[in-house]
Amino acid sequence: MADRGAALRVGLLIIGGIALTVGFVWFFGGRSIGHATVYESYFTESVQGLEVGAAVKYRGVTLGRVTEIGVVSAEYDTGRPAAVDMSTYRQVFVRYEVDRAKLGHVPDTETAVKLGLRARLASQGITGLSYIELDFVDPARYPAQPPPWQPKADYIPSIPSTLAQVQDAAQQVLQKLNTVDLAALTASMTGVLQDLHEELTSGDVHAVLHQTERLLGGLNDAVQRADLPGLSAEFRRAAGAVQAAAQGNDTKRLLAGGAQSADRLARAAAQLPPLIAALQSTVQRTDSGIADIQTALVPLLRDLQATAQNLREVTEALRQAPAQVLLAAPPPRASAGQGK
Repeated sequence: MADRGAALRVGLLIIGGIALTVGFVWFFGGRSIGHATVYESYFTESVQGLEVGAAVKYRGVTLGRVTEIGVVSAEYDTGRPAAVDMSTYRQVFVRYEVDRAKLGHVPDTETAVKLGLRARLASQGITGLSYIELDFVDPARYPAQPPPWQPKADYIPSIPSTLAQVQDAAQQVLQKLNTVDLAALTASMTGVLQDLHEELTSGDVHAVLHQTERLLGGLNDAVQRADLPGLSAEFRRAAGAVQAAAQGNDTKRLLAGGAQSADRLARAAAQLPPLIAALQSTVQRTDSGIADIQTALVPLLRDLQATAQNLREVTEALRQAPAQVLLAAPPPRASAGQGK
């Protein structure tokens, strides 16, 4: 009875192992997805860690799985040596299924590629396993390069993975470092350090530092001789005296007198405009009177000038013939005929 139970358990264990093996084979090898579309991409970098059955994700959402991995030169054999198209045929192709039901209504593959749909390798943490990640990128930065053969499935261009980009950047940095003449650079830096050491020990920099040290020493002695506490006390006393003077009665009276003077000055300034207007009016009237006087004096001056001229003539006549002037006969009488 015990042997029968043991045989039954062994049989069940064998059947379970076979079923589990078949399930693994079906899951990783031959399982297909309903409503699936097959796509393929080509990679120039290593696909280490990517296996058949690996996930295909779009921004973290699993949409399908990898179905086939191979070398382009074997899949698309054109009969020519691989060296002819080395840049193309040294790539690796990856085919994968994507469940269209999980995508919903999306544009066709060609339109999506024009909009920037690309595939790249991504790593799952520290496990080393890789998967295919689909995402939209800038199509101008990562332009689509059509292959020189007819793909067997819908073609989605690939872009370098993050790890590949880091490796490329590191290689570029190393190449630039290799072009640097480290020996000459080291010799130049050694010479600069030697010159700097000489300047610090015996050159101009040393002299400047020595003079600075003496200057600081002299400044320290001057500060110590200056008796800063005594100067501070004198300054505080002077400030107190100024404050007391500002708060004294004389200062207050002076300020009050200044305020009164300012008020009187303001009142006088307010009276200036009418006074100025009156002065202007007086000046205008004075100008008018002077003009009238000038008008009246002109004929009077003319008469005075004529009178002076007559006086000069009479005086000249008296000087030359005073008797004739004084004893001159009366003017002749007019005749009768003329009188009539």
